[in-house]
Amino acid sequence: MSETEPIVPLRSYRSGGATEAEATRSANAAVRAPISFDRKELNLILGVYGARVAEGEWRDYAIDFHRDRAVFSIFRRTSEMPLFRIEKHPKNTRRQGAYRVVAAGGTIVRRGHDLAQVLKVLIRRPSLVSV
Repeated sequence: MSETEPIVPLRSYRSGGATEAEATRSANAAVRAPISFDRKELNLILGVYGARVAEGEWRDYAIDFHRDRAVFSIFRRTSEMPLFRIEKHPKNTRRQGAYRVVAAGGTIVRRGHDLAQVLKVLIRRPSLVSV
Protein backbone atom coordinates (compact mmCIF):
# COMPACT_ATOMS: atom_id res chain seq x y z
CA MET A 1 0.00 0.00 0.00
CA SER A 2 1.46 3.38 -0.95
CA GLU A 3 1.24 6.59 1.01
CA THR A 4 -1.21 8.18 -1.46
CA GLU A 5 -3.87 5.46 -1.21
CA PRO A 6 -6.63 6.13 1.30
CA ILE A 7 -7.05 3.81 4.24
CA VAL A 8 -10.47 2.21 4.09
CA PRO A 9 -11.79 0.02 6.91
CA LEU A 10 -12.96 -3.33 5.58
CA ARG A 11 -16.10 -4.99 6.80
CA SER A 12 -16.16 -8.68 7.31
CA TYR A 13 -17.15 -10.70 4.25
CA ARG A 14 -19.09 -13.12 6.43
CA SER A 15 -21.30 -10.42 7.85
CA GLY A 16 -22.49 -9.41 4.37
CA GLY A 17 -20.13 -6.43 4.16
CA ALA A 18 -17.95 -5.34 1.25
CA THR A 19 -15.14 -7.51 -0.06
CA GLU A 20 -11.63 -6.09 -0.23
CA ALA A 21 -11.93 -5.44 -3.98
CA GLU A 22 -15.26 -3.61 -3.54
CA ALA A 23 -13.83 -1.49 -0.73
CA THR A 24 -10.79 -0.54 -2.83
CA ARG A 25 -13.04 0.35 -5.79
CA SER A 26 -15.25 2.59 -3.66
CA ALA A 27 -12.19 4.26 -2.11
CA ASN A 28 -10.75 4.98 -5.56
CA ALA A 29 -14.09 6.39 -6.71
CA ALA A 30 -14.16 8.76 -3.73
CA VAL A 31 -10.67 10.03 -4.49
CA ARG A 32 -11.29 10.39 -8.24
CA ALA A 33 -11.16 13.96 -9.55
CA PRO A 34 -14.15 15.53 -11.32
CA ILE A 35 -14.45 15.19 -15.10
CA SER A 36 -12.97 18.13 -17.04
CA PHE A 37 -12.27 19.32 -20.57
CA ASP A 38 -8.70 18.96 -21.82
CA ARG A 39 -6.82 21.67 -23.72
CA LYS A 40 -7.78 20.38 -27.18
CA GLU A 41 -11.47 20.23 -26.29
CA LEU A 42 -11.43 23.73 -24.79
CA ASN A 43 -9.68 25.12 -27.90
CA LEU A 44 -12.46 23.70 -30.09
CA ILE A 45 -15.22 25.00 -27.84
CA LEU A 46 -13.68 28.45 -27.38
CA GLY A 47 -13.10 28.74 -31.14
CA VAL A 48 -16.83 28.35 -31.81
CA TYR A 49 -17.69 30.53 -28.80
CA GLY A 50 -15.29 33.31 -29.85
CA ALA A 51 -16.75 33.48 -33.36
CA ARG A 52 -20.27 33.96 -32.00
CA VAL A 53 -19.05 36.53 -29.45
CA ALA A 54 -17.45 38.47 -32.33
CA GLU A 55 -20.85 38.48 -34.06
CA GLY A 56 -22.37 39.93 -30.87
CA GLU A 57 -24.74 37.02 -30.30
CA TRP A 58 -23.23 35.40 -27.20
CA ARG A 59 -21.84 37.30 -24.23
CA ASP A 60 -20.98 34.98 -21.36
CA TYR A 61 -20.09 31.40 -20.49
CA ALA A 62 -19.68 29.15 -17.48
CA ILE A 63 -17.76 25.92 -16.97
CA ASP A 64 -18.91 23.36 -14.39
CA PHE A 65 -17.02 20.22 -13.42
CA HIS A 66 -19.07 17.48 -11.79
CA ARG A 67 -18.18 13.97 -10.69
CA ASP A 68 -19.79 12.41 -13.76
CA ARG A 69 -19.67 15.16 -16.40
CA ALA A 70 -18.19 18.50 -17.48
CA VAL A 71 -20.48 21.27 -18.76
CA PHE A 72 -19.69 24.40 -20.82
CA SER A 73 -22.77 26.68 -20.69
CA ILE A 74 -23.29 29.50 -23.19
CA PHE A 75 -25.36 32.58 -22.28
CA ARG A 76 -26.80 35.46 -24.28
CA ARG A 77 -26.85 37.54 -21.10
CA THR A 78 -25.45 36.71 -17.70
CA SER A 79 -28.83 36.78 -15.96
CA GLU A 80 -30.52 34.30 -18.30
CA MET A 81 -30.69 30.54 -18.62
CA PRO A 82 -27.99 29.08 -20.88
CA LEU A 83 -28.80 29.01 -24.61
CA PHE A 84 -26.71 25.90 -25.09
CA ARG A 85 -24.78 23.47 -22.92
CA ILE A 86 -21.87 21.48 -24.28
CA GLU A 87 -21.55 18.41 -22.09
CA LYS A 88 -18.89 15.74 -21.79
CA HIS A 89 -20.13 12.42 -20.36
CA PRO A 90 -17.28 9.87 -20.42
CA LYS A 91 -19.72 7.26 -19.10
CA ASN A 92 -21.59 7.35 -22.47
CA THR A 93 -18.46 7.05 -24.62
CA ARG A 94 -19.24 3.56 -25.90
CA ARG A 95 -22.96 4.13 -26.40
CA GLN A 96 -24.06 7.47 -27.87
CA GLY A 97 -20.75 9.28 -27.56
CA ALA A 98 -19.15 11.31 -24.81
CA TYR A 99 -20.16 14.74 -26.16
CA ARG A 100 -23.52 16.39 -26.64
CA VAL A 101 -25.02 19.83 -27.25
CA VAL A 102 -28.17 20.55 -25.26
CA ALA A 103 -30.54 23.43 -26.12
CA ALA A 104 -32.20 25.75 -23.59
CA GLY A 105 -35.28 23.57 -23.17
CA GLY A 106 -33.24 20.46 -22.43
CA THR A 107 -33.49 19.03 -25.94
CA ILE A 108 -30.36 17.20 -27.08
CA VAL A 109 -29.50 18.91 -30.37
CA ARG A 110 -26.58 16.67 -31.28
CA ARG A 111 -24.42 13.99 -29.71
CA GLY A 112 -21.44 11.95 -30.80
CA HIS A 113 -17.96 10.62 -30.25
CA ASP A 114 -16.07 13.50 -31.92
CA LEU A 115 -16.36 16.98 -30.37
CA ALA A 116 -15.56 18.79 -33.63
CA GLN A 117 -18.47 17.04 -35.37
CA VAL A 118 -20.83 17.73 -32.48
CA LEU A 119 -19.94 21.45 -32.43
CA LYS A 120 -20.81 21.84 -36.14
CA VAL A 121 -24.43 22.33 -35.08
CA LEU A 122 -23.38 25.64 -33.45
CA ILE A 123 -21.39 26.96 -36.44
CA ARG A 124 -23.30 29.31 -38.70
CA ARG A 125 -23.11 28.73 -42.40
CA PRO A 126 -22.85 31.81 -44.60
CA SER A 127 -26.15 32.64 -46.27
CA LEU A 128 -26.61 33.96 -49.77
CA VAL A 129 -28.19 37.36 -50.15
CA SER A 130 -30.24 37.98 -53.27
CA VAL A 131 -30.48 41.47 -54.62
